[in-house]
Amino acid sequence: MKIRGYYSRSEAFRDAVRSLIAESEIAKMETGNVAATIMMTCDYARRDVDLKMSEVRHEFDDVVVENVHRHIDDKYCLEIFIAQGNNERIRDLVGRVRGMRGIQQVKALFMSL
Repeated sequence: MKIRGYYSRSEAFRDAVRSLIAESEIAKMETGNVAATIMMTCDYARRDVDLKMSEVRHEFDDVVVENVHRHIDDKYCLEIFIAQGNNERIRDLVGRVRGMRGIQQVKALFMSL
């Protein structure tokens, strides 16, 4: 806990619940524009994921305004999409990425505009 900057387990739990509630509230929005960052990690050895990620990036070109691909050591790839636009469309993007084989972890952060 202290390594992550929390003084107690309760403080970490409260922070996690606040984040979950905030994401849930934005996800409930029926319409409206949001800005989002979507971070994904995958195994560096899985070359097929790069191709799939490129296809998804082009499919959602209407909301993805930037993306970054970074190698972390020789073990992982980190992909970051910065998106802006319709909330439902961006949630569809996140769902597609979460459903891809080879993706180890996906974190999305939404902010209403």
